[in-house]
Amino acid sequence: MPPHDLMTALRDQKPLVHCITNYVAMNIAANVILAAGASPAMVHAPEEIEEFTPICGALAINIGTLSAPWLANMTTAASVAATHNIPWVLDPVAHFITKSRKRAAQGLLAQRPAIVRGNASEILALAGEAGAGKGTDSGDSVEAAQGAAKALAVQFGTVVAVTGPVDYLTDGDQEAYVSGGSSLMPQVTALGCSQTALMGAYAATGPAFDAALAALAHFKVAGTAAAKLAQGPGSFQVYFLDALAAAQPADLAQVIG
Repeated sequence: MPPHDLMTALRDQKPLVHCITNYVAMNIAANVILAAGASPAMVHAPEEIEEFTPICGALAINIGTLSAPWLANMTTAASVAATHNIPWVLDPVAHFITKSRKRAAQGLLAQRPAIVRGNASEILALAGEAGAGKGTDSGDSVEAAQGAAKALAVQFGTVVAVTGPVDYLTDGDQEAYVSGGSSLMPQVTALGCSQTALMGAYAATGPAFDAALAALAHFKVAGTAAAKLAQGPGSFQVYFLDALAAAQPADLAQVIG
């Protein structure tokens, strides 16, 4: 399904996206989903997950501020989503920095998300390869993680998005590159986390590979537009949300290679 059709479908359907994300990302992720045209829900209480997840179009899981109770809720939500054929997206934030976080990411990956999104260092480490990541920041190039992305995609039957200056996307068979955006994007906290949530919104409207591609393209288009007006990272965030809302379906093809 072409990205421009997915954007139209997203705005027509306004899917509800269940986000179990980190404390830092909640506000920006919700605003990104709203600006794109979908509907966010930041529900994480164990008393609600089994009842709430099935009514959503997609689930997005981000392990940024991980704790044992939240991991249990994430695991339950992923299981419920699988039972109800609801696509879900995994963001294994800095999963290589502690043993506990690594186990959490591997356990969630074993539940076979429809999409995995991470920076190059996160994807390399998820595939068992050495990387140069520092905290949540990548120390590796997108190019260096392409082989790891393909291996993960084949092993777990998932779509893997490696984000960076030029994003790389693969399902182990087909692949795509998405360029554009702005150097200001990494200077806005949790913007990458919010992209994971947007992938969930798109996954609710179409196939996983196409959904991830549309989300990547939507971000790059908005980032390019926002950078033309912003004076720095603070104003960039405001202009970025406006640009997400203003982006048109035809714009997406311009950044996909």
